[in-house]
Amino acid sequence: MPRADAYLIDPHHRGVILWRWTVFLLAAGYCLYQLVLGANYDPPGGPFRFLTIWALVMSFWAASRMLAISERRTERSWSAWVGATAVVNALVVLLYWRLWFEDPALVNAGAPVIWHQEYYLHLLGPVLQWVDALFVYGALRRLWQPALLLAGVMVAYIVWIEAFVSRSNDFPYGDAATGFPYPFLNDLSFDGRLDFYLTTAATGFVFLGLFGGTAWLIRRVAAAQSAARSA
Repeated sequence: MPRADAYLIDPHHRGVILWRWTVFLLAAGYCLYQLVLGANYDPPGGPFRFLTIWALVMSFWAASRMLAISERRTERSWSAWVGATAVVNALVVLLYWRLWFEDPALVNAGAPVIWHQEYYLHLLGPVLQWVDALFVYGALRRLWQPALLLAGVMVAYIVWIEAFVSRSNDFPYGDAATGFPYPFLNDLSFDGRLDFYLTTAATGFVFLGLFGGTAWLIRRVAAAQSAARSA
């Protein structure tokens, strides 16, 4: 179990437990819908073609572990997973909304969307996970651990869509490729996609540094406030 001073807020407080149950149930409900009730596995790769779904599953597991800590059902800290999940969520939010504001067809190929799913998957869900990671848990103390996990997730996703998804699907199609889950990728040559992957990976590590710095600053402010109250 992590040290008591590893947390900004008592993880066993009733309010924290209620908060974490809410975050967990939302993540679990959307996972159930995206992976089972509303899932379409006809295209090879199914919902797992999309990084958004990887982020959702990671958020679900992070929420379950934070709840397990609050209910004293785990001895592990899970800080590496929480940190990597925060960054993957940040990449999903950044990439989705940047492309959406340019042209929604760049991310959804013109298919109809359900508004509450779009806002949960690409905004509310990530924000809830960030709030817990930064303001409740105070994670991201040893950045090399989430950095290694983050690198593994990014490499795994790139290999997945390059070696399997794009070669197993004939839609969406573009000027340079076919089958990549996000339409804009199909308009890029391999060199163009490689540049995009490297830029995205670099952005992810920048986000990790920002999350780590923010967590450190929040801990410093909380410690100063605690010292002032004790004086």
